[in-house]
Formats: sequence, structure tokens, C-alpha cells
Amino acid sequence: MLTILGFVMIATFLVLIMMKKMSPMGALVLIPALFCVLVGKGAHLGDYVLDGVGDLAPTAAMLMFAIIYFGVMIDVGLFDPIVRLILRFCKADPMRVVVGTAILAAIVSLDGDGSTTFMITVSAMVPLYRRLKMSLVVMTGVAATANGVMNTLPWGGPTARAATALKVDATDIFVPMIPALAVGLLFVIALAYGLGLRERKRLGVLTLDDVTAGDPEQVLVGAGTGGKVTKGGKGTKAGRTGGVAGSGTGAESAADGPAAGAPDAPDAPGVSDDDEFQGLDPHRATLRPKLYWFNAALTVALLTLMIMETLPIPVLFLLAAAIALTVNFPHMPDQKARIAAHAENVVNVSGMVFAAAVFTGVLTGTGMVEHMARWLVDGVPEGMGPHMALVTGVLSLPLTYFMSNDGFYFGIVPILAEAGAAHGVSAVEIARASIAGQALHMSSPLVPAVYVLVGMAKVEFGDHTRFTVKWAALTSLVVLAAALAFGII
Repeated sequence: MLTILGFVMIATFLVLIMMKKMSPMGALVLIPALFCVLVGKGAHLGDYVLDGVGDLAPTAAMLMFAIIYFGVMIDVGLFDPIVRLILRFCKADPMRVVVGTAILAAIVSLDGDGSTTFMITVSAMVPLYRRLKMSLVVMTGVAATANGVMNTLPWGGPTARAATALKVDATDIFVPMIPALAVGLLFVIALAYGLGLRERKRLGVLTLDDVTAGDPEQVLVGAGTGGKVTKGGKGTKAGRTGGVAGSGTGAESAADGPAAGAPDAPDAPGVSDDDEFQGLDPHRATLRPKLYWFNAALTVALLTLMIMETLPIPVLFLLAAAIALTVNFPHMPDQKARIAAHAENVVNVSGMVFAAAVFTGVLTGTGMVEHMARWLVDGVPEGMGPHMALVTGVLSLPLTYFMSNDGFYFGIVPILAEAGAAHGVSAVEIARASIAGQALHMSSPLVPAVYVLVGMAKVEFGDHTRFTVKWAALTSLVVLAAALAFGII
């Protein structure tokens, strides 16, 4: 019964948020509370919630100070050179923009922290997506999937958990998997290329002459200079100040809409004509060019200490945020203004994390997640014993989506490893297969970083889920297939 109710609870949650019948925060709280009562454990709801909040409180604290820290770094211009570099590559071609998103997300993911990746990627790319009227859901989907592949780095979390749970060396897990993960990353870039071509087809071939021939920073500013827009190979003057590519009027405007043969046009919310374009003004008052190298050194030191695990990550971000604010904005009114500027993101993300604590607390406390996992494991046919590595890789997709990484790696993977050992499958092969599902995991409603992504991009979580899950699952299967083809598992 708990198994059925667990699957029904998760399905109810996903259906309601994808149909936009409830907000993610409301669904994360009310749906598990209702099912907790249905399983006859309503009296323990408070305990389950407090346990869940206790488990996720460090994550919420980390995200809170990480948002402030990287928000300040964006304000002072630390990432402006990255933006310029990406813009020079992307120009105003939707295909290049989407590919650039995948490459940027993959590069920034080297720090091993999803929240950091999403904050930098969104801040760099959102102005260009809005300027070109591109789908922000494409951006969030590509960024999440690229980060999911890179999340398998030894310091990213899943690999370390698998190594700890099975008592094997993290290097023995990760290094042999590099070819398969490289194939997965190439697939993400190819996927970005395909989605970019689809965006180009929907919007036309776009070129901002005054940007591509001149200063790419013009894309960052809310008011441009009204350059030419080439659409579908035919030059026309931009219909509004700033040369907003693809905006057009009349027949051109209709051609840009969902009827323009775009298969996923309904999946393109977050691109509203009512959205005010707000870019990173290269002349904004918060820039601190004289402190650029100090801020760069502080960020490198922060990431290095994170990788070395010198201190808990929430403590590192707390200290780094305090130093960044004090050095860059020594006057109290300026510090308060910067904190206030990022308060919306802090409240939204922290609120979602604590709401997710209700969901995870009820799933774990009632025993639903354990029964669901056991049901899946027990359902593996006896004849599949010699192929437990493949079974582990396939199960890693749904299990890491519906469970936390801790629950999967410390609760389920040891069971799978034990079953595999009886048939001669080594623990390290099980561990390698277990990280195949991370591309999908990064879009799970139980991953706090995903709320940073959709929150900063102002994309509905349900829209992101509906668009991303299929591509992320396919990416995970590509990684798994490559691991099999290379004889890694």
C-alpha cells in the first residue's frame, strides 16, 4: 500500500505543477501533508517535517549566502568578460546562443556546485534570450542537463557518495567513466544545436548588425541603437527602439508566434512580450573594476576551499559573502541595497527548499520511499543478476529523480551492489553505473539548485519539467549506452 501511495503522491505532485493547477511551493507542502494523513500517520506529520527541515537547513543556508555572494560578484562585474566572450561567439544567432548556453554551463560546472553554475549561466544568458525573444525554457533545460552530466565530478557529490557507500576509490569510479561522460556532454551540445536550429526556424535567422560589427556589450543594455535585423535572410528595420530581434510587427509578428512551425512553441513560456528587458549594463554604478582581481582571487579561493572541503560549504559561502560585501561596498547603505537587490531570489529559493523538506520528510518518514525502492529492486528478474550494473544504471534514472542522492546512494546502491556481488559483478561497476542518471537528477523537484535556475530565469517549474525531463532522461541513457559500449560497466 505504501508503495502505491508513494507513486500516486509523486504523480499527483508532477501532474498538478505541470498543469499549473498549483504552485510548486504549495504542491510540495500540501500534497505530502494530505498523503501523510491518508497513510494514517498524520499525527507524526510535524516530526517528519522537522526532520526534513533539519536535513535541508544547511542546504538552504548555503543557497542563501551563495545567492548573495554570486549576486554581488555579478553586480561588481566579475563575470562580464565571460558574458562578452559568449556574446562574441553567439552573436545574435539562436542556434549559437543555445550551444553557447550548454558550453558555458558545462565550463562553470567544473566547480561542482549546481547553484553556482545556474546563477552564472542565467545571469550571462538571460539578457540575450530576452533580447532575441528566445524560449527561456530551452535555456533552463540545456543548462540543467549539461550541469547534470558534469555533476559526476568527484567533488560534485554523487561520485563521492557512491565511493563512500560501496567503500571504493572515487578515482576508480570517475576516471574510467570519462569517455562515457564525454559522449554524454557531446550529446548535450548536439541537443543544444538541434534545439537552437528549432529556435532559429521559429524566429528566423537573426543578425544585429550593430552588435556583430561593433560592441557586443550593446546586447547587455536595455536600450540599444536600433540596428538592422535580418530575418529569414531578408533585411528589415527593427520595429522598435533597440532593434529587438524577431519582434517585428504585423505579418512578421505572426510568423514569430507558435504557428510558425515550431514544434515546441507551446513549451516556450517565459518569453513574454510583457517582460521588460533588463540586461547587465556595462556602465552600472555597482561595477568595481579596481577590485576585479581581488574578487577573482576571492572566488578562486572559495571554489578551491569548497573542493578541498576545508570547511562546510554553508560556512564558506557565509564568510565569502561577508568579505565580498565589506570590501566592495564598505558603506552600510550600499551593503543593505545589495542585499535588498537579491532578497527576492533568496526568499524564493530558500522557501522552495523548506517546502521540499516537507515532501522529502513525508516520503522518508512514512517509509514510502523505502517501499518504492524495494519494490523496484525486487522487481528485477533473477536472470538479470549478471547484468546488475546495467540494471543499476537504468534504475538510477527514476530513483535519483524521485529520491535525494543521499537516499539513493546510501540506501539503494548497497542493495544493488550486494545483489550484483552474488553474480560476480564488482562494486565499482555498480558505482559507475549509478552515476548515469545524474543528467535527469538535476531537474528533480528535490534538488534545491533547480529552484535557483527557474527562479532567476523566471520560468515556471512545471514548464521546465515538462520540457526538460525527456531530454535529460535521453542524455542519461546515452551515458549508460556509451559506458556499455566502451566496456566500462
